[in-house]
Formats: sequence, C-alpha cells, structure tokens
Amino acid sequence: MSPVRRPAPVLCSLAVLAALTGCGADQGSPAPDGAVRIVSTVAPITSIVANVVGDRAVVTGVVPEGTNSHTFEPPPQIAAVMEEADVVFVNGLQLEEPTFDLAKANAPEDATIVKIGDEVLPESEYIYDFSFPKEEGKPNPHLWTDPTYGIKYADVVLETMVARDPGNADYYTANHAAFVARAKALSEALRTDQATIPAGGKQLLTYHDAYAYFAKTYGWQVIGAVQPSNFDDPQPREVARIIDQVKERKVPVIFGSEVFPSTVLEQIAAETGARYEDTLRDDDLPGGPGDPDHSWLGLMRFDYVTMIEGLGGTAGTLKALDVSDVAPDRADYPQ
Repeated sequence: MSPVRRPAPVLCSLAVLAALTGCGADQGSPAPDGAVRIVSTVAPITSIVANVVGDRAVVTGVVPEGTNSHTFEPPPQIAAVMEEADVVFVNGLQLEEPTFDLAKANAPEDATIVKIGDEVLPESEYIYDFSFPKEEGKPNPHLWTDPTYGIKYADVVLETMVARDPGNADYYTANHAAFVARAKALSEALRTDQATIPAGGKQLLTYHDAYAYFAKTYGWQVIGAVQPSNFDDPQPREVARIIDQVKERKVPVIFGSEVFPSTVLEQIAAETGARYEDTLRDDDLPGGPGDPDHSWLGLMRFDYVTMIEGLGGTAGTLKALDVSDVAPDRADYPQ
C-alpha cells in the first residue's frame, strides 16, 4: 500500500521566503503567518515531525496520548482540523485507519497525505505476530520503537517538507541532521547497554506486540504479548501456556503498560515469581508537553532503560544521552 501524495503548491510568498531563508530567524519565534499547517497522529510521530520542522510550521497532533491508537475513533471536530491541513502524516500500516479516512475525506485537494510506515517498510519485511496475526492481514505497525526506523521516519518528513516548503529547506535539513545524529547516538547507546544484560536475557514478555521491529534489529526475543489482536484479555489456556513459558525460561521481569493496566500480567507474575514492571509505553511520551523528556527520544530512552535494568543490566550510557529536542517543539499534543 503506497502513501497518498497530492501535488502541492509552494505556500509562501517571495517576501516570506526571503525572511525565512538563511540563519537570520529567531529559533524561539512563533511560526510565521503562512506557515505550513501539519496534522499528525500518534505522539511519537508528532514529536519526530516537530523536531524536523521546528518553528517554521504549525503541527497539530490528533490522537491523544495514552489512547489506544488502534481503536481510536476521531471525534467530528477533527474534520475541521483536517480541512485546514497542508500536510497530514499518519503512521499507516493500518494503525489509524479511521483518522486516515477522515483526512482523505476532509483535507484540501492540494494537501499532501503521507503514510510514513508504508513508505519505509516493504511488504516483504512486514512482521506478523501474536497481536497482529497474518490471517487478519494487518502487519505490526510499531516501527518507531526501533531507532533505525525513527531515522527513516524523519527522512520521509524531511523529503515531504522540502517538497512542500522549499524556502525552508536549509532549516529543515539542518534540524533533520541534528535529529538523526541523536537517534544514532541513541541506537549506539542501546547496543552498548544491552550488552550488560546477562547472557540469554534479552527476552520480552509485554502487554502488547509493540517491539517486534526493535527486537529484530537489536537481537532481542519477544516471547509473548498478553494483548491479542482483538484487544481483549487472552483465553485461560493461553495464559497457562505463557506461565509455563515464563517458568521454563526463568524470565525475571514481565513488562506491562502504565496506560493499560493488566490483571492478567499481574496474575502471570504472581504465579511465576517474575517481577511485574508496569511502566512501559509505546506512544505516550514521558511527562507532559514542554517537559524536557516529552519527545520520541525521551520515550525510547525511557523504555530501553526500563527494559535493560529490569533484565539485570545497567544503562549508564543511555542515561547520559542528550534526548532534548533539536528544534523548538510547538506541536499540539492532545492529552
């Protein structure tokens, strides 16, 4: 499935372009009149977009943090937001289809609508798993929990914005380069710190299959996810199978979500002696908007530190990283 792209005129007048090119603009200034209006979906994507566009565009996220993005139905007022959009970024891979459909129905004819995940992941590399079985035809869409895909997301944002707003190409390119440098540092720190986990210990039992691409890239094993494809609790026989697996593999920690509490995971932990760590998150950024760690970089570092320390490793390299935004983040993150 390919992204929907529509031809886009350059929005800025020559006067505005002259004012914005080069390094003369104040990075802390509000987005200028006539700036490109961007709509994005889940918070990690909103953060990546905001790091690339900085204060030269207006970014509005429409999927509230802490919401199940798979089942989120956008309220009617989001249609009005789409009507004003110049660019719409969605994850794609069938993650947020109601929001994508709303964009197609309401965004202007000359808007650019991009399914980022569909652009960066060939169908031959789709991963199907417990929460996303192949027979249902929906691949695992959680690419952004893997830093190598976070970089590819930023590449798509840059390409889209340079085509849409060439007058700010140098600014977007500089922000992109800075973001990529921090994402690569995150990846390197992850590889360094995960090596401190005892041998054979890079095993994940989670509340949701959100780390499949991450696991493939960094050599982890996802041994199970408690949340099946219909988002209900698993059947008792499946819980019993997981309990046996946890005991057999001597898994020390079971990772739950601070957004979606799970009595099933608590039961598994109680019956196996594993510790239940209920603070992982896949699309709910740490803190609140404006906080230093409220970013894709901060989210990923939080999860990696939680995983590595929970499994007996140390995370000093990750903790020392600078995960602050590389450009002003003025995006609207619905809570």
